[in-house]
Amino acid sequence: MKDVANDAPVILWFRRDLRLGDHAALTAAAASGRPVIPVFLHDETVEVLGAAAKWRLGEGLAVLAAGLGARGARLILRRGAAREVLLRLVAETGAAAVHWQRVYDREGIARDTAVKAALKAEGILAESFPGAVLFEPWTVATGAGAPHSVYSPFWRAVRGRDAGVALPEPESLRPPATWPASDMRADWRMAMAVDRGAAFLARHATVGEAAARARLEGFVAERLARYPSERDFPARGATSGLSENLAWGEISPRTVWAAGLRAREEGNPGAEKFLSELVWREFAWHLMYHHPGLASANWRAGWDSFPWRGDNPEAERWRRGMTGEPFVDAAMREMYVTGRMHNRARMIAASYLTKHLMTDWRVGLAWFAECLTDWDPAANAMGWQWVAGCGPDAAPYFRIFNPGTQAEKFDPEGRYRGAFLAEGRAAPPATARDYFAAVPRAWRLRPDARYPAPAIALAEGRARALRAYGQRDRAAAE
Repeated sequence: MKDVANDAPVILWFRRDLRLGDHAALTAAAASGRPVIPVFLHDETVEVLGAAAKWRLGEGLAVLAAGLGARGARLILRRGAAREVLLRLVAETGAAAVHWQRVYDREGIARDTAVKAALKAEGILAESFPGAVLFEPWTVATGAGAPHSVYSPFWRAVRGRDAGVALPEPESLRPPATWPASDMRADWRMAMAVDRGAAFLARHATVGEAAARARLEGFVAERLARYPSERDFPARGATSGLSENLAWGEISPRTVWAAGLRAREEGNPGAEKFLSELVWREFAWHLMYHHPGLASANWRAGWDSFPWRGDNPEAERWRRGMTGEPFVDAAMREMYVTGRMHNRARMIAASYLTKHLMTDWRVGLAWFAECLTDWDPAANAMGWQWVAGCGPDAAPYFRIFNPGTQAEKFDPEGRYRGAFLAEGRAAPPATARDYFAAVPRAWRLRPDARYPAPAIALAEGRARALRAYGQRDRAAAE
């Protein structure tokens, strides 16, 4: 390791952790007493982001940059492969160290491993810190020492575990004598792929650390008590809405966990269920760490021969919210307009694609990755495999969500469907009209057109799926 003066800066590499509070890498950099150079790289992992996710990341970067600027610091933006860009930055600035918070997906780990090796070869301290999980994945195991593959025992293992105290925002960040040059965020054109949809996504996004904390406080005070009984009703607004902020690290899971624990101690009836749902997110990331192919390969053995269809015309109708099943179409249009989709609606839309339309779950996973502003690679992968039946803790093959009966149960007044379906209505609401203004013109969709006939009769789709699942089970038994 190089023997450097105390004025040699620390490069703080931000990734999906766009906040200043409870940020272990930032805390360590500030505590070193050295100048701190905050950096964000438009690297190989950013290049492959879906359209809505990339737009939302750009919005988060703008808020983070403003927050750093208010504290006398700057967010330096650079584009290129992480290894090469960081080595150039170290050479430009004379930095003695690079700090970052860990990621737990295969691509991110490979990138970080290569970066750490390259920096160490140059005598630069490369230090990683716990990332966007409550507990490091290798610290939670079964009694036999294996990773958990079933949620219930995983929940029992972490329910009473101490996640530590959230770190305060550093009081100050020492600036370098000279700031390195930075790209302009506008030149990255992070909204290009969403095109005219960006204006609509912006209406529904809650961006930045301060907004995330306010959202959490409002949820605990106003909606947490009714969370267990109403969270499955998309029109009732009973969920926290924190998925986008957690996805981009604008709030730490530990901060959310602590708020849930306080509410539980105070006797809030919704706290236990909320904490358990937060742990579902944790479970997904632990699974992805231990099973790196979670987003690309069937998790359960024996599913590679299942006769799912690849992409097909009915799947395109699903993507466009034109299946003729109102609950499914409302869900798909909600995602396109707002960048998010209610969890109950996600299950219904995913079940319809993988079971009624017999379409490979990876087709749906890819579309969600393209359209979600709260895209989380682990939760997205686990959710799709869970619904399809091939994943951990999977829904049984015979659990085929019926969009009609689900609508009767969870949208009995039609408020959710009414918010996003415009056809056949004299005065549809803005959210329903916005869909037609946001989608590509090439789709040629009009709000005054006739609502489409169903892509497949629900009974027929269910019967076809059950036959296929039954044949899979018989083949596995032979």
